[in-house]
Amino acid sequence: MRKPLTYIALIVLFGLLVLIRLFENELFYDPYLLFFKSDYLHMDYPRREVLKLSLFTTLRFVLNTVISLGIIFLFFRDKSIVKFSVLVYGVAYLILMIFFLYFVINPRQEDYYLFFNFRRFLIQPILLLLLVPAFYYYKLKQ
Repeated sequence: MRKPLTYIALIVLFGLLVLIRLFENELFYDPYLLFFKSDYLHMDYPRREVLKLSLFTTLRFVLNTVISLGIIFLFFRDKSIVKFSVLVYGVAYLILMIFFLYFVINPRQEDYYLFFNFRRFLIQPILLLLLVPAFYYYKLKQ
């Protein structure tokens, strides 16, 4: 009975990640969503409120992180892996947020692509895509 419940929980958690992505315009303040969807290399930098943007980016990162940690736990059933993941997510947040704020406060057109990628790691569950295969490989080697 444990396996079907695990699969249902995984589907729900992945569904939540998809819903966050689908409703990102309604849920989060992010003037860069439209900016990066258009021809941003030939546009003016969008107006933004740095504090509000930082808080909503943090909220989105936290939501993605909590859901991702749930997925990692359901996949591996190992608390040490989850603890290590929390550490990875925490360090990644600090480093990525420093770069994110630098690019928000000091916008330069030649840095747009780099900023786009740092921002992507904060607002999308890319770390989950990196950690699951890494932990799977780790488990295989044990």
